[in-house]
Amino acid sequence: MVQAALYRDGVRVSSPTSLAATFRELRAQPDGMAWIGLARPTEAELLSLAAEFDLHELAVEDAMEAHQRPKLERYGETLFVVLRAARYLDAPEEVDFGELHVFVGADFVITVRHGAAPDLSAVRRRMEEDPELLRLGPEAVLYAILDAVVDGYAPVVSGVQNDIDEIETEVFSGDPEVSRRIYELSREMVEFQRATRPLVSMLHGLMAGFAKYRTDEELQRYLRDVADHVTHTSERVDGFRQALTDILTVNATLVTQQQNAEMRALAEAGFEQNEEIKKISSWAAILFAPTLVGTIYGMNFETMPELKWAAGYPFAILLMAVVCVSLYFIFKRRDWL
Repeated sequence: MVQAALYRDGVRVSSPTSLAATFRELRAQPDGMAWIGLARPTEAELLSLAAEFDLHELAVEDAMEAHQRPKLERYGETLFVVLRAARYLDAPEEVDFGELHVFVGADFVITVRHGAAPDLSAVRRRMEEDPELLRLGPEAVLYAILDAVVDGYAPVVSGVQNDIDEIETEVFSGDPEVSRRIYELSREMVEFQRATRPLVSMLHGLMAGFAKYRTDEELQRYLRDVADHVTHTSERVDGFRQALTDILTVNATLVTQQQNAEMRALAEAGFEQNEEIKKISSWAAILFAPTLVGTIYGMNFETMPELKWAAGYPFAILLMAVVCVSLYFIFKRRDWL
C-alpha cells in the first residue's frame, strides 16, 4: 500500500497505515470516503480489498494480471476503470507507458498502479487543496485521475513531435540509423493509440450516464473538458502514425535511389574496367604474335627447315609485322583499342 486516507466533507480526517485500519475506520464513519492507493500490490492485498469492498472477481483478476486494454466496466455499484498512462523520457527519447486500475464505489476509490506513471500523489494533493471538488465524492476523484492521465499525454505529444522533426532532418541527411528510429517510434505510437483511442468511447460512456447516476453538473463540465482533450490527443497520435508511415516511405525511396546510384556507379566503374582490360588484352595479343614467331625461330635445332634459308630473317620480320598489324586492325574495328 502506497497511501490510504479517509475523507469527510472534502477534508482528510485520517491517514491509516494499513488496510485493516482503513477498513475499520471506514466502517466507523458511514458518511466518509476511503481513498486507497496501491502500487504493484500482492495477491493477498487485492483479495483483502475484494472481500472488504465486494469487488467483482473478474475485475480483481484483471488488476492482478495487468497488461489490460483501457476499458470501463460496471459491476453492480462498483465502477472498474483501466487506464494507460504515458510519460516521455528525455534521455533515451522514448515513451514509457504505465497501467492504472481504478475501482470506484459509493464510498471508496481504490487505485492499483503498474508502472511509474501517473503520479497519483500530485492528484491527491490537488484534490485535498480543493475541498469543494473533493466533497463531490468518488466520482470527483475519478475525474481528477482521468484528468491527470490525459494531461500527462501533452508532454508525450510534444516530445514525439520533436522526435519526428529530428527524424525528418535525419532522413534527408542520409543517416543510416534513421530507419531503426522510425520503426521504434512507430511501435510507440501504436501503443499510444491503444492508450488514447478507447478513452474517447469510455468518457462518452461516462457522459451518457450523467442523468442516470445524477452526476453533479460542475463535474459533468469537467469530464466534458477531459473528453475534448482526449479526442484532440487521439487525433494528434493518429496524425503522428500517418506521418511516420509517410516518412518511412520517403526514407525507403531515398535509400533505393541511393542504392541505384551506387549500383550505377559500380556498373560504370565495371564498364571502364572492362574497357581497360580489352585494351590490355589487345596489346598483349599483338605483342604475343612476334614473341611467338621469335621464340620458334630462336630455338637451337639444326634440322629446322628454314634455318638455312637465306630469306628466313626478312620473312620472319615480315610475318611478325603482318600478324601485329592484322590484329591491330581487328581490335580497332571492334573498339577494343
